[in-house]
Amino acid sequence: MRVRQLELIEVQVPARPGSISPPELNHPLHKLEQYGQAGWTRQFDEFTKWILVAKCDDGTTGVGESYRGVRPGVLETFARWLLGCPIEQLRWSELPLARCREYDAIEILVLDLLGKYARLPLSQLLGGGVRDHVLVSAWSSHRTPAGAAEVARAALEQGIHHIKFKCSLEDDVVAWATEIHNACGDRMQIILDPNERWEELRLAAEIARGLEFVGNVKLIEDPLPHWDLGAYGELRARTRIPIAYHAALGYAAHGQKPEDVILAIRERACDVFNLSGSVSEFMRMSAVADLAHIPYWHGSEVDLGILEAAYVHGAAAAPGCTVPSDIFGRRIREHDLLATPLQLQGEWVKVPSGAGLGVELDLESLAAYEKARLVVK
Repeated sequence: MRVRQLELIEVQVPARPGSISPPELNHPLHKLEQYGQAGWTRQFDEFTKWILVAKCDDGTTGVGESYRGVRPGVLETFARWLLGCPIEQLRWSELPLARCREYDAIEILVLDLLGKYARLPLSQLLGGGVRDHVLVSAWSSHRTPAGAAEVARAALEQGIHHIKFKCSLEDDVVAWATEIHNACGDRMQIILDPNERWEELRLAAEIARGLEFVGNVKLIEDPLPHWDLGAYGELRARTRIPIAYHAALGYAAHGQKPEDVILAIRERACDVFNLSGSVSEFMRMSAVADLAHIPYWHGSEVDLGILEAAYVHGAAAAPGCTVPSDIFGRRIREHDLLATPLQLQGEWVKVPSGAGLGVELDLESLAAYEKARLVVK
């Protein structure tokens, strides 16, 4: 099986109105510096993504999806390398390409084609699924205390019992937790993600003490700067709330790397991991976490359906992936660009059973959100 043509399709799919946060609390969530602009200055759905469609000499079609804000020139270079390659002979876990934000889209495309060649779901190529449904959470950005309770109550009515919030020192997260407990009781657990923005140990410990009193916070993810793993360990000693460390390899520009998982384990810096990166990198990091008996979940960038399908397969094949994963893009964005959406029911998503990723593009919706197209053949 050899790729004869690749289409690179640039798309922009906005978030549903109100799904991120209310207008008065519109804190930009894109963490990376990009296009000459500082991090935290643009909202994630302002960026485009790229959908990859490969056509092979035997009639097989494969798909991939990039992260937001990638470099189209790099994607085109990778696409030209893939033309004519014998897909079934590639070492998919280590393609001879630079490990960068563009790499993961090509790897997913190759895996979709390999699964179709072998007539197996991706989870089987990854060693076999240990579960046929993956636990997921609801999600929100910054809210007022009353707004946090409102979105938590709405999630609970959908059968979801975990909700993740973005937050910073500007947010009264103890008030959020209190209002959510008043609205939902013990049926809703909260995951707080400051993205390293609680800044220093004494502030994080003070917030954690207030959250302990309320009692409905499942864990706190990345409360402090990643460079200070010692402070993570000290915070663990000062609170009963589990602390999570996000190994996000899409943020290699910030110095993150797979070995960070080993460092966090050695420094006893966390109780839980959030792991995100290419499929191969997720599986490598999850194996290390499994050896250390540390549970984890699959992270995301609030993506579209192709990437989320890859996440579901990875989470299904990773034994310790038992914490609610960040697979909620369809609930946040206007569309996932899939002909048949992933089967989300309550806080569970079914692992696709078809060959490869097990999903197909909705061509009509793809055209509606298209910004540009490049054909490589």
